[in-house]
Amino acid sequence: MNNSSFTEPKKKRFRLPSWLELGLLGLGAFLLFIAGVSVIWAMVVPIPSIDNFQNRAVAQSTKIYDRTGNIMLYDVHGSVRRTVVPLEDVSPFIQKATVAIEDETFYAHHGFRPLAFLRAVLVNMRLREGYRGQGGSTITQQVVKNALLTRDKTLMRKAEEIILALRLEKIYSKEQILSAYLNENPYGGTIYGVEEASQYFFGIPAKDVDLAQAAYLAALPQAPTYYSPHGNHRDALDARKNLVLDRMLAQGLISEAEHTEARAETVDFRKELEAGIKAPHFVFYVREYLEQKYGADAVQNEGLRVVTTLDYDLQEKAEQIVERTAKSNEVRFNASNAALVAIDPKTGQILTMVGSRNYFDPDIDGMVNVAVAHRQPGSSFKPFVYATAFEKGYTPETVVFDLKTQFSTACSAEDPSNEPPCYNPQNYDHAFAGPITLRNALAQSKNIPAVKTLYLAGIKDSIATAEKLGITTLTDPDRYGLTLVLGGGEVTLLDMTSAYGVFADDGVRHPPTGILRVEDRNGVVLENYEDKSERVMDPQIARQISDVLSDNVARTPLYGPSSPLLFPDHDVAAKTGTTNDNIDAWVLGYSTGIVAGAWAGNNTPEPMNQISGLIVTPLWHEFLAYAMEKYPGEAFPAPAPDPSEDTLPPVLRGNWNTDPSRGVHDILFWVKKDDPRAGVPNNPYADAQLERWDWPVRLWTTGSSTQPTQGVRGDSIDAFHIITPAENTVVQPQQPVLLTAGGANIVNVTYYISGTQVGTSNTPPFAFTAVLPTRGQATIRAIAQTAEGSIVEHSVRVLVQ
Repeated sequence: MNNSSFTEPKKKRFRLPSWLELGLLGLGAFLLFIAGVSVIWAMVVPIPSIDNFQNRAVAQSTKIYDRTGNIMLYDVHGSVRRTVVPLEDVSPFIQKATVAIEDETFYAHHGFRPLAFLRAVLVNMRLREGYRGQGGSTITQQVVKNALLTRDKTLMRKAEEIILALRLEKIYSKEQILSAYLNENPYGGTIYGVEEASQYFFGIPAKDVDLAQAAYLAALPQAPTYYSPHGNHRDALDARKNLVLDRMLAQGLISEAEHTEARAETVDFRKELEAGIKAPHFVFYVREYLEQKYGADAVQNEGLRVVTTLDYDLQEKAEQIVERTAKSNEVRFNASNAALVAIDPKTGQILTMVGSRNYFDPDIDGMVNVAVAHRQPGSSFKPFVYATAFEKGYTPETVVFDLKTQFSTACSAEDPSNEPPCYNPQNYDHAFAGPITLRNALAQSKNIPAVKTLYLAGIKDSIATAEKLGITTLTDPDRYGLTLVLGGGEVTLLDMTSAYGVFADDGVRHPPTGILRVEDRNGVVLENYEDKSERVMDPQIARQISDVLSDNVARTPLYGPSSPLLFPDHDVAAKTGTTNDNIDAWVLGYSTGIVAGAWAGNNTPEPMNQISGLIVTPLWHEFLAYAMEKYPGEAFPAPAPDPSEDTLPPVLRGNWNTDPSRGVHDILFWVKKDDPRAGVPNNPYADAQLERWDWPVRLWTTGSSTQPTQGVRGDSIDAFHIITPAENTVVQPQQPVLLTAGGANIVNVTYYISGTQVGTSNTPPFAFTAVLPTRGQATIRAIAQTAEGSIVEHSVRVLVQ
């Protein structure tokens, strides 16, 4: 074909239906008309005196209420504090720092930066949350927005703002505009303007503020609550202060020497009472959430009405109890502070949040909210590990040996050292129980069985369980070792209380929330509480944990029969926790109606003079007794019988002397670590931990261990004894020796020679013939089981020669 003669066929033009064309033309014309009216208005509206900008009344203030909607906890602008000063009375450092971080081209533009505006529009197009976005406004635009316009985020309002800013720049000087801005800016709470902020934070007038202080002031307005020096984000505030200084240096506003000195300077913030606020730690927790979701500008000025989840009656009671008991603990235990959180486990709604004994007490850093601060939880972390073990197939009746154990494979099994790289932890009382069930080990907070349980459950799997239940701070599983179960990771009291709520609600998680409803100034509901519950644990596992943590008999050896953990008329499960360095004391507990967590210690890393969860349990008990009158619970559902119980390996059913013919061993000898119901492993010693666990067991069975033990021999040890041979009998090598034993109510006797099991007899006088193969001293040990199920024992030494 001749290409030159080819003619492309004509394409049909697509045309909209005539009615649609007319509709679009009409809509366009209407929008142009509205835009034109807005532009004309902006061009002709009178510009008020700039001297009046900072004196405007804040008509729409955000108010925060308790759950009834009747008790106002906080009015964001309830008592606005603002002192207007001329620009010459504002430190040049404040002026330069503000311009550097807010509007670096302030002295060059004419009120509007097109490129910055376009960048902000492009970023905001990607955002979907109503009030949030990236600012592209100049300082002049912000002055206009604060003084003349509504805060509706529409293109029309933005067009008005730009035109008014351009007009403002023609009427007033840069100095007048900057002065208005600095006297209007919010710096947190009820503090407005740099003069009031300088006095509030540093106790000096704005004209005397140095460079480092000025950088802090310039850092605050972007998010005054989040960056508050009295809150929980001081690191973020320090980082933003350094960003301000870096910007000042880059823009040539300060020298390299000034930059270096200001970054290194330690700035002390003055602490001052803030009046007119109830439940302050909770209020600022809620306010920070609101600012993150809706933006600081909306919280400051949009007149939001916020109904929270707080039960103010419970809150008042908690504040009274915390303050009184913390002052007593300071005298008795050197524990100057305390905190308490209570949550409804069926909804996740926060009922109480007390972040310190007194928000307004500067001597204890009372403004710091310990409820959301990162602290080590001690043994209160253990239930997450035991729950993971139960999920893998272990049972509350599973037996491990509570004996002093070297866990580090970098050290020999007999090495008693606890210095790195060795790990040889102690129990709280330096006593050891020998064989013990997981039920008793958790209830009595035994450390060595807990470390073994973490090894059986797996570190990463245990962290995954904690995260499913609501622990948000263990973000790097590779950081943690076997110390995790003893509280080696950092958590928050709020997260811990919420996580225990999963046990309380049969394995269902309800994320913690402080919000019931948020309305805008016109009564339009922006947010309502929604139940975002999720099943994260099998009900059977949650019930097993509740059954163990509410077992007063099992915990009696540690706490006694009538401890503060006991509520005779209520089902309550509880776990205490203390850190090895005596810094933190915890108690977490729950009924089916309410879950409460309490902490005691010092805000500074100063140890208490005792390490006992009992420091904080009286506080917790008093609060929970009051709260359960209002939020009564029901009886805990009992764990269902295990359908495989009859076929479980004996060690999972409470029998530590699993197979007498193979000797006495710890659990790793009898089960496969990751599948404990699958039978005995082919080569148990392939697991390097078994040798470390079995070494103290061998010492224990031979009687050569110097470790103190308790609860192993029973109460009738004097009644049970080896009849033959007698103590210090001399026997020939390889000579058969008749072993006999006697005592009341004995069912069977197992004999050991120098730690090796040689046989069992089930008939009185429980005779068994054995050969002593060694020369020198040998220990014959008899362990008997009584009809009542207790274990008794007796040992004698003989001389082989």
